[in-house]
Amino acid sequence: MKWEEKNDELVRIFKFKDFNEAFGFMSRVALLCEKANHHPTWTNTWNMVEIHLSTHDAGNKVTHKDRELAKEIDKLIY
Repeated sequence: MKWEEKNDELVRIFKFKDFNEAFGFMSRVALLCEKANHHPTWTNTWNMVEIHLSTHDAGNKVTHKDRELAKEIDKLIY
């Protein structure tokens, strides 16, 4: 699944081999988010990570910041 724009958010579900891979991915994403000072809403259930991106300062709408962060997140898995 690629990033999908719905309900004023960019959303993507990432599926991994197991919890360790999913958690490792989340750790790498967290470092990106901290560097960008742009933090997602996300969930983790065993081997799946669901990420929702929107810009709170822009009224919880999708902005250039979200699209750029999504591109950087994608680089972590390709």
